[in-house]
Amino acid sequence: MSWTQEELLRLLDTIQEGVFAVDKNSRITFFNRAAETITATGKKQAIGRLCWEVLRADCCGRNCPLRRTLATGELFSERPVTMINAAGIKKNLSIATTVLRDADGNAAGAIETFRDISCEEAEYRTRLSVHQHHNIITISPVLQKLIANLPLIAESSSTVLLQGESGTGKEVFARSIHDFSHRKDKPFIGVNCGALPENLLESELFGYKKGAFTDAKIDKPGRFASAAGGTILLDEIGDTSPSMQVKLLRVIQDKTYEPLGSRKSEYADVRIIAATNRNLHDMVRRSRFRQDLYYRLNVITLTLPPLRERKEDIPVLVDYFIYELNKKQHKRIRGVEEETMARLMAYDFPGNVRELENTIEHAFVMCRQGYIQPRNLPEIFGGVASSDTIVFSKESIKGIEAAHLAATLRRNNWDRGKSAQTLGMHRSTLYRKMRSFGISPP
Repeated sequence: MSWTQEELLRLLDTIQEGVFAVDKNSRITFFNRAAETITATGKKQAIGRLCWEVLRADCCGRNCPLRRTLATGELFSERPVTMINAAGIKKNLSIATTVLRDADGNAAGAIETFRDISCEEAEYRTRLSVHQHHNIITISPVLQKLIANLPLIAESSSTVLLQGESGTGKEVFARSIHDFSHRKDKPFIGVNCGALPENLLESELFGYKKGAFTDAKIDKPGRFASAAGGTILLDEIGDTSPSMQVKLLRVIQDKTYEPLGSRKSEYADVRIIAATNRNLHDMVRRSRFRQDLYYRLNVITLTLPPLRERKEDIPVLVDYFIYELNKKQHKRIRGVEEETMARLMAYDFPGNVRELENTIEHAFVMCRQGYIQPRNLPEIFGGVASSDTIVFSKESIKGIEAAHLAATLRRNNWDRGKSAQTLGMHRSTLYRKMRSFGISPP
């Protein structure tokens, strides 16, 4: 069946996506009805004008995709942009471009299609808000129980000890405690105690006076002084030396410290939160950590579970990381394929949430558009460099399926009809699997 030009133009007027065409000088030659609605500009006002005068998007200018398509023939697909339409309304769009060629195959112009994704993003933000608890993304009952106690902990001035493997989110919890407290308008200062040698760590924490050592030309305040009235996070406190532990004990006990080269004590008006990926109790038993300091730190202790013990959070975190990367890198990755999610769920993530974030960023970069596929994952997941299929035991497959099914139900607020559609199965199959895995709504 062949279409006349007039029939094609009528067809373009019926679709929901905005479509406009430009000539080689970027002047609009065609403008469909959806484009009129989205831009709040009539066809008569748009035809003949330069495209950026009508679209007025943040990509118009140096990084204009349509201009690059005209100049190089490069095509764009699902590029997210933001525009302000003629009515002054901000809209988030997903655009695509392609070249228009004449009968001889030469570039005669270009076409841009665009759709309003503001509603999609609003729906995602609504869904994310259900899982976001004070900057902590989780559906894990264990973490939610810890989060529920944060306001009570923040009200006190007691020292807090955060325990957990690297990448479990100790700094995020520390910031949340600070944000809940009456000190929230004062500084939050983090110090990695394991990253500096002892002499540098002491001057970093307590500061120094002019003449304290050869290069000390002026007085320099330390992190405790910078955090005055606020909160200081002593990260990796288990890596400090015995002599530094004595100095920290004094700060916690007496709220005072002495800058290097000073004989005058300074008052430390700070809330102290300590964090470690080590077992301090075991270190005390082996005389590797001071017992008195441990007891001073161990007033309120929160132990953050590793990601392998809360795998139901993986799908939620993956959604969040992709959403953030789409905003930063101006791409439109829709999500991950089922097989990709299965591989992520099967992996134990020794680097926890930080490793998951890095994994998704790697896959995001390697994926051009659409859904992240297994081949986009790092090699450790059996991705790019391996064509071998990962084989799981029957028990691990059941565990992955159960975790993924439960996560999907939670993401859809336990709407079983919507969850069955998301999982690509009949509702009766979903009910049967829920009974099999012992999953029930809260």
